[in-house]
Amino acid sequence: MRIRLSDHFTYKKLLRFVLPSIVMTVFTSLYSIVDGFFVSNYAGKTAFAAINIAFPIMIIVGTFGYMIGTGGNAVVAFVLGQGKKETANRYFSMFVWATLVIGLGLAAAVAVFIPQLSDLLGADGDMLRYCVIYGRILAVAAPFFLLQSVFQSFFVTAEKPHLSLIVSTAAGCLNIVLDFVLVGVLHYGLVGAAWATTVSQILAGGLPLIYFIRPNGSLLRLGRPRFYGRVFLKGCTNGIGDFLTEISFSATTMIYNFKLLALAGEDGVAAYGVIGYMAYIFTAIFYGYALGSASLISYNYGAGNRDELKNLHRKSLIINIVSGVAMLALSLLLTVPLGKAFVGYDEGLYEMTVRGARLFALGYLFCGINVYAASLYTAFNNGLVAGAIALLRGFVFQVAAIFALAAFLRLDGIWLSFIATETAALAVSIWCFRHFRGRYHYA
Repeated sequence: MRIRLSDHFTYKKLLRFVLPSIVMTVFTSLYSIVDGFFVSNYAGKTAFAAINIAFPIMIIVGTFGYMIGTGGNAVVAFVLGQGKKETANRYFSMFVWATLVIGLGLAAAVAVFIPQLSDLLGADGDMLRYCVIYGRILAVAAPFFLLQSVFQSFFVTAEKPHLSLIVSTAAGCLNIVLDFVLVGVLHYGLVGAAWATTVSQILAGGLPLIYFIRPNGSLLRLGRPRFYGRVFLKGCTNGIGDFLTEISFSATTMIYNFKLLALAGEDGVAAYGVIGYMAYIFTAIFYGYALGSASLISYNYGAGNRDELKNLHRKSLIINIVSGVAMLALSLLLTVPLGKAFVGYDEGLYEMTVRGARLFALGYLFCGINVYAASLYTAFNNGLVAGAIALLRGFVFQVAAIFALAAFLRLDGIWLSFIATETAALAVSIWCFRHFRGRYHYA
């Protein structure tokens, strides 16, 4: 039975509605992880470290897609909640076509400046060469990478989250198969991994574009390009929280790599690559829930349905608390097998990875609540609050924790910086929940 944005949501219905978004974000996360697995095992740790140096650069590119997707989606869902379907479709079309244009410009920028950026991040010799090759191939798919991020949000508002799940699953499976063939069988190494990801991202961004251009049974359809400056600016402002989250992730990853190179050399960067992959999967679950529930918040806010806002907020808090405990337990269980899968060929690197992953995992306890807090205010079209939470959590607290703890605890301090960051961010999230409940009537 089709679940509509206007429905009343029990726990069962809410989890059914957000599950496609959760699975979709997990599959999207698999691109770099699958690349890393095959490159680490078939091309060695230098190529693997190069991927982890170049990866933040590509995340910065994708950041614009997340910003437009979540921020624009909040605008479109709010307008749909007011019953203005035609206006919603005009705004939807503008956000999609603008994303395509921005993606083309970013692709060109990456292709030109990837050598300088990689050098700035500390890559040299073979590592620098690998970074340039990997980055320039992935730049081919940059417009589709952005579109994929945008459509992840709009599929939910279109009441077709299952279609997004199908597309993401197909793209993720294609990436795995191509990595196996190009890297594992044909031994094309890092080049094969890059093309596997590029082809998969073109599929993930291209298929939804075709779907929304054609007549369809969803609430949204692409029309001719028309630009509404204030609305576009509002969408970008709404999505500033997601923009800052992704930018901060890239920036702190670079800082992690700098500190790890100083404390543990190339092995430290490789160990963080594995820990980061694990974190990328586990946090993707939290981001998937936030993505799936945001459309419901925006729609009911636009419709003025306060009772359902309170219902959704209460259930979301409980789900994220339970999920945080579950993610901590699961990560501790998977640390050893994943460490062996990625870096089992090097005993010292394996031991460093396992210890680091166990300390890092403590941060999952509070991560879900903090991710939800930022997405909640994005859904309310309050990009200022969402951005503040994202900036403090993603950059300010994290950088302070990395440098402070590393000064006293060395390598262990870097791994423990995640729980320190999330604990500080939790205090900010709780304050915001209490301070803004009278304005938005969600509690």
